[in-house]
Amino acid sequence: MKLSLVEPKLLKESITIISDLVNEARFKITKNNIELVAMDPANVAMVIFKLFSSCFVEYSVKEDMEIAINLTNLRQILRRVNPTDTITLEAGEEGKSNKLKIIIKGNSTRTFEIPIIELEEKDQKIPELDFPVEIKTTSSLLSESIEDVDIVAEAVNFIAEKNKFVILAEGDLNKAKIEIDANEDTKITLSGDEDKIKAKYSIEYLKKMISGGKLADQVSIRFNKDYPLKIEFVSVDKLLLSFILAPRVEND
Repeated sequence: MKLSLVEPKLLKESITIISDLVNEARFKITKNNIELVAMDPANVAMVIFKLFSSCFVEYSVKEDMEIAINLTNLRQILRRVNPTDTITLEAGEEGKSNKLKIIIKGNSTRTFEIPIIELEEKDQKIPELDFPVEIKTTSSLLSESIEDVDIVAEAVNFIAEKNKFVILAEGDLNKAKIEIDANEDTKITLSGDEDKIKAKYSIEYLKKMISGGKLADQVSIRFNKDYPLKIEFVSVDKLLLSFILAPRVEND
């Protein structure tokens, strides 16, 4: 396998975001993309990542393969990458089958090797989820809203109405409420009979997930009462970064 990327931000930012949730992960490398599906250690959040072959200047994969690596190690190396550098990933060479080689080319050529590890846990399957609401908005608006509610509480309510998306958090004494009207930047789709859907999620996890806005200008938000949340960032023909987050179940 030999993969060369001239837009290093795609890999660098993705691994930085993913490594905030997952310590070690298995990458599937196929002829179409690099793919990762992993759960955080607390089994609260799942991350789904795809980096498509179309964003590489060289993408040579003789056969599908899997490599598991420590993401902290990879993140530390990728921190050394400058915006104009080219990253090349190599694995599977004779005598080097237990290492992932990372070559960074800029004003100099720097070569790093990190071990390919054994992961005992089985492959994670992406759950089939059916959502009655989808909100498409700008990544910056979602990010600002989560940062606002983080001031007052540890959990946030997402409330979808036909023409409005409300983000609400209440602490012991404080309260924050952000109302986002449906417009050119924010599209709200409600299906089914209900005209209002409310769900509750952890702000701590959401703060990590909204960093995906560094990779895509738009975000898709899907949820339901006492049901997982799915947040998805897509950069067309380049990458997909998606998160599934378990709900905070309300005690009635």
